[in-house]
Amino acid sequence: MSTQKVAITIDEKILRRLDRLVTARKFANRSKAIQEAVEEKLERLERTRLAREAAKLDPAYEQIMADEGLDRDDREWPAY
Repeated sequence: MSTQKVAITIDEKILRRLDRLVTARKFANRSKAIQEAVEEKLERLERTRLAREAAKLDPAYEQIMADEGLDRDDREWPAY
């Protein structure tokens, strides 16, 4: 995976907390810590969006669609 250098502005309290984690060897360096934090946040936001979209589905209709065709005789299904 290619990486690019970016500059950020960060609150001093957050930076001190981050540095303590780096010193404790929880992360190799600041960059790795920030990269993991951003990635985790993005994944959480994507999961939240998926959950919101899934909540819009009608469970009864989705079940009907999932069951469609299952009541047919299995001899009607093509051989694989």
